[in-house]
Amino acid sequence: MALFRLPSSGPAALAPRGNGLLLRAPQMSDFLQWAHLREASRDYLTPWEPIWPSDDLTRSGFRRRLRRYSEDIAADRSYPFLIFRELDGAMVGGITLANVRRGIVQAGTIGYWVGQPHAHRGYMTAALRVLLPTLFGELNLHRVEAACIPTNAPSIRVLEKCGFSREGLARRYLCINGIWQDHLLFGLLHEDFRG
Repeated sequence: MALFRLPSSGPAALAPRGNGLLLRAPQMSDFLQWAHLREASRDYLTPWEPIWPSDDLTRSGFRRRLRRYSEDIAADRSYPFLIFRELDGAMVGGITLANVRRGIVQAGTIGYWVGQPHAHRGYMTAALRVLLPTLFGELNLHRVEAACIPTNAPSIRVLEKCGFSREGLARRYLCINGIWQDHLLFGLLHEDFRG
């Protein structure tokens, strides 16, 4: 029995591509490449992420992650995407749309990571530019939000290059690497994105 099956249509089947990249939901067959990239990038990613579970890079940990993803997609709560180079199929990172709110809000929050071997090469800016039309189109969001530690200059550049506006500072907003840290808040509206 498959733990995480992508239907042929609907939000879980979203797989935007462009700029030489393919974004799609994680699958069990991604485990080895994902675990290798995350392990090789651990020191690079640790300052910017929540503490990893002790079994995060294990096959069972990945299965648990896929089950949660499947539940979240079915409930329209979040949408995870891994980012692959189309040229050679190499995984470069991931983007998750989380905290999706409907009704009078129509918004969600993005978070992303890029493996250290692929950092500072423009992949995340390119991937976000590929994903945004899907978020505002198929997922029908009015607003996409992001939060960034003030010292994370590369992430700030990614958001600003993609048209996000800085909206303020949230004190002790997220627990990153075991410490409650301030974050800059960013937002992008559908009408801003359309230009």
